[in-house]
Amino acid sequence: MMRKNKLALVAGVGAMALSLAACSSGDDATTTATDGTGETMAPIADCSVGISMPTRSLERWINDGEGLQALLEADGCSVDLQYADNKTDQQISQIQNMVANGSNILVVASVDGTTLGPVLEEAANADAIVIAYDRLILASPNVDYYATFDNYSVGTLQGEYIVDTLGLADGAGPFNFEAFAGSPDDNNAGYFFGGAWDVLSQYVDSGQLVNPSNTAPATKEDWQSIGILGWGSDDAQSEMDNRLSSFYADGTKVDVVLSPNDSLAQGISQSLVLSGYTAADFPVLTGQDGDKASVVNILAGLQSMTVWKDTRLLGERVEMMIQSIIAGETPEVNDTTTYDNGEKVVPSYLITPEVVTADTVQSKLIESGFLQASDVGL
Repeated sequence: MMRKNKLALVAGVGAMALSLAACSSGDDATTTATDGTGETMAPIADCSVGISMPTRSLERWINDGEGLQALLEADGCSVDLQYADNKTDQQISQIQNMVANGSNILVVASVDGTTLGPVLEEAANADAIVIAYDRLILASPNVDYYATFDNYSVGTLQGEYIVDTLGLADGAGPFNFEAFAGSPDDNNAGYFFGGAWDVLSQYVDSGQLVNPSNTAPATKEDWQSIGILGWGSDDAQSEMDNRLSSFYADGTKVDVVLSPNDSLAQGISQSLVLSGYTAADFPVLTGQDGDKASVVNILAGLQSMTVWKDTRLLGERVEMMIQSIIAGETPEVNDTTTYDNGEKVVPSYLITPEVVTADTVQSKLIESGFLQASDVGL
C-alpha cells in the first residue's frame, strides 16, 4: 500500500530531520528514517493521536489509556481516547471516526487482532501511522510498529514460579494441577500459555503434575481449548466451579492453578474460597498485571504471585515512538524477527516484566508509585 505522505520526502527538510547519522567500519554514513514498512517518512507538523483501547472493564486498560493520553497531551498532541467495550464492531467504528477526524497516528490495543485489516487499510490511505499496543494486530500489512512486553517471558516466569515453589525440579509431586488460558481472540494469550507450557509440560509428562479434569491441552498450540473469552473473571469462576464440582467433589484438593492474568485469577480465587479453601491450604495460583484486587489477594494468601508489567513503561515507550515519528525519525525497536502477523514481521519494542509476590509488593509496586499503599490495605 502506497502511503502518500509517508512516502514523500519533503524538499529542504531531509538534511534536518529525515536522516540519522550512523557509522559503519569507521566510515560516516547516513540512514533515511523509515516507518514500519521501510518507507521513508516526513516530519509531522501537527500531532493528532487516536488511542483505541479494548475495554474499561479491566483496570489495566483504564490505566494504559489515560496514562498515555496524559503523556501525549503534555507533549502538545491532541488525543482522542476511546474504549471499545470489548466489541469488535465498536472498535472498528471508533478507529474509522479517528481517521475521519484527522488522527495521523493510531495507537491500537485490539479487541480481536484478526478483524482490523480493512479499517487499517483505510488508515493507510489517510497516511496514518499505526502502532499496535500490547496486542499484535494480525493479517494486515498496515501495522507499522508494535510496543509490548515480552509476552512469552510472562508465561515463562509463571511456569518457573510453579516449578520453584513446588520443587518440581527436585522430583517433588504428584500435584493436582489445573490450567487456564486467556481469550482465544487475543494473540498475546498464545504467547503467555506457550511460555508457561514450555516450562511445565515436562512435569505433566512425568506425572508430577496431574490434571484431574483432563482439560489440559495436548500441546501448547491447543491453548485455545481452555481459553476464557474476553478474559472474564466471572467466566473463569464458572469454569473453576465446574471443575471443582465435577472432579474434586470427593475431597481431592487442587494444588496448583496456572492462570495467565489477574482477572482470571480473581475469578478462580473466588471459586476456591467459596469451595472452602483458605489461605492455609490455598493452591499455588499465578497471575499477571499487578491489579489492585489481585495484590490484595496476594497479601491475604489467596493468590501466589503476579507478573508485573509496569504499563507506565509501555506508555513511555509509545510516547517515545510517537515523538520520533513526529520528527520524521525511525522509532527505536529491539525485535525485528519475532512478531510475524501473517503479512509482515512487525518491528517491535519489548519490555521485560518481573514477578511480584507478597514479599515484594512494598518494594516493587508501592515504592515505585505503581500502587498506593492505601489501595491494597497497607
